[in-house]
Amino acid sequence: MHASEASVRAQILAILGAWGMPQDIAAVTAEVMVETDLMGIDSHGISMVMMYDGMRRDGQLKLDARPIVERDAGAVVLMDGGAALGHFACWSGMRLAIGKARAHGVGIVAVRNSHHFGAAGYYARMASDAGMIGLVTSSARNLLMVPTRGAEPMLGTNPIAFAAPAASERPFVLDMATTTVAGNKVKVYHLKDKPLPEGWVLDEAGTPVVDPHEGYDRLFNAKGGGISPLGGTAAMGSHKGYGLAMMAHVLAATLPGAAFPAVHKARRAPGEGDDIGHFVMALNPGAIREEGAFEAQMAAEIAVLRGTRPAEQGVPVMIPGDPEDSERARRLAQGIPLPDALVAHVREIAAGCGAAFVLEAVA
Repeated sequence: MHASEASVRAQILAILGAWGMPQDIAAVTAEVMVETDLMGIDSHGISMVMMYDGMRRDGQLKLDARPIVERDAGAVVLMDGGAALGHFACWSGMRLAIGKARAHGVGIVAVRNSHHFGAAGYYARMASDAGMIGLVTSSARNLLMVPTRGAEPMLGTNPIAFAAPAASERPFVLDMATTTVAGNKVKVYHLKDKPLPEGWVLDEAGTPVVDPHEGYDRLFNAKGGGISPLGGTAAMGSHKGYGLAMMAHVLAATLPGAAFPAVHKARRAPGEGDDIGHFVMALNPGAIREEGAFEAQMAAEIAVLRGTRPAEQGVPVMIPGDPEDSERARRLAQGIPLPDALVAHVREIAAGCGAAFVLEAVA
């Protein structure tokens, strides 16, 4: 099915509402999830209702909780996410950080006691849309990354997103997992019954796993093995991906006092939250340079990069954020592609909570 953007949004809202999430929180959560799907990040959009439903049934989620500011030190804030899904907390945190950056030049909000928050790039784009430089990191719930020289997973995919505004260009937006691939992309290949690229998933002996169902089992059902750090092998620089993952964890989890999953996951009691942490920063370039100077230079530098002679004729050099922007335009016109297996899961989840099934194909 190529579902319309409106019906995907309505379906998410129907399910979240049936679960008891307040309307304003559900609206923000659905917005983040739909925008993620539109940009082609299928691993973090409507497909996440499968995981969220399991967490809800396990009693982990407080769907009606609102984030609370625990400490406000002027430009820096500590926020308690209330053991809810992280979308609303991170959205609220970035809005707060943007306001702080207007007042102080920089605004930082660290969130603890949260859950999965979708795609980090959404929140970084909030900053660039407001004329700010944005930096976002998060810890994770699942142990997926096998450290360089390790034989077992010890860290999550720990994303990093960075966005910067540019005067006459689209913003520069980097949104990346610190593993070779995001864990939920393996889920997408599992749903599509599509072989995994070699090197994404490794078994406990370090042998590549290409069967998507075995790979999914190893990552999400604790069957052994994990994902390699960004870089893949030590010879190709996997220590850099490992180091970036730990950096993301330090900012997002260690700083606000959220959990270290390698310890927390093993001792988490039934119904206890994941205690994921997030870090969002907004930096006002107008506090450092004259108004508009940063954006103008950024646009000029992007234009130079776009003018790079391509290695293959007709395949131009792109800027981080270009693929997502292009895919968004295409999917708004042609619909969001949803695998049959995912549509069946969504239908089942909707029926289970009494929500209407409203997904519709683009006319």
